[in-house]
Amino acid sequence: MKKIRISLLFLLAISIISCDSVEDKKGRFLLKGNEKLDENDPRGALEFYQEALDLDSTYSDAWFNKAVAHLQLNQLDEAILDFSAAINYQPTYSEAYFQRGLTYLDNGEFYKAREDANWLQNNQPNEWKGFFLGGLVQEKLQNYDLALAAFGKALELNPENSDLIVNQATIFYYQKNYAKADSLLDMAKEINPMEPYLHNLESMIAFDRGNYQLALEAVEKAISLNTSQAYFYNNKGLYLLYLGQIEDGLEFINRSLKMDANNPYALRNKGIYYVLKGDKISALQYLQELYRDFPEMDLVAEYYEKAQKL
Repeated sequence: MKKIRISLLFLLAISIISCDSVEDKKGRFLLKGNEKLDENDPRGALEFYQEALDLDSTYSDAWFNKAVAHLQLNQLDEAILDFSAAINYQPTYSEAYFQRGLTYLDNGEFYKAREDANWLQNNQPNEWKGFFLGGLVQEKLQNYDLALAAFGKALELNPENSDLIVNQATIFYYQKNYAKADSLLDMAKEINPMEPYLHNLESMIAFDRGNYQLALEAVEKAISLNTSQAYFYNNKGLYLLYLGQIEDGLEFINRSLKMDANNPYALRNKGIYYVLKGDKISALQYLQELYRDFPEMDLVAEYYEKAQKL
C-alpha cells in the first residue's frame, strides 16, 4: 500500500505575525519550532510549539505543527490528539483532517479514518485527497472494488499523480490481476520513473511469478530511492531467502523488524528462514501464531506445514 504522506515539512502552518506582542511572540515560537523540524529535531520543535500554545491555547497552526513533530517521533496517539485540537479550533482545517485520517490508518483506526475521508469528500468534492484517503480505508477493509473507485475518482481530479496509479495497481496485485497491474505501472513509470513504491510493487509481482532475481533487482531500486521503508528491506530479505542467500536474507529481515517490530510479514519471513535452517522449534515459534491469526497470508500455511514436518 502506498500512502502519500504529503511532505509535511512543506505543509507546516506559518502564521502571519501581527503587531500585537502576543501574536508576535507566538509566531516566533512557531517559526522556531519549524526550524527545529528542518534540523530533524522534533523534540526541540515540540518545546517551541508548546511555548506558542502556552501563549494561545487556541492556536490551531501550533497544534497542527505539534502533531507533525509527534509523527516524526512515531507518537501516533499524540499526533491524533493534536490534529484533533487543530480541527477543534479551526473546524475547516482540511489538511488537519487529511493528516489525521492518514494517522488513524497508521494506528489501525480504519473507521475513524473513513470519517475524515467522508468529511473531505463532502466539504471539498473537487479535491483529490478525500477520495485518496477513502480508497486507502477501503483497501484496509478489503473492499477492493470500492477502493479502486475511490482511487479512480482521485486520479480524475489529479491525473498527473503517479502515486494514485500505483495504488490502483496495488489493488489489482491483491486480486492477482498482474496484467492489469503491469499496465498501470507502465503508466505510472511514464509520469515518474523514480517512484520507489512503483519498483517495490514490481518486485512483488516478479516474486509471485517466480522471478526472484528480477524481484531482488526491483526492490533494490526501491531502496535506493527510499531508505526509510521497513517493508522494502523485508521484501529484499524474502527474495534473498528464495535465492538461497539465507543468512543475508535474515540480515535484511532483522533490519526490517528493528524498524517495525510488529510487521506480520517480517515475522513470517523469519519463520521461513528457520524452516530453511531446519530449526523446527524456532520456526513454529513464529509460524504457529501467524497461522492462527493470519491463515490467509501468502506462504504462511505452506511453511507452517513444512515446519511441522521438520
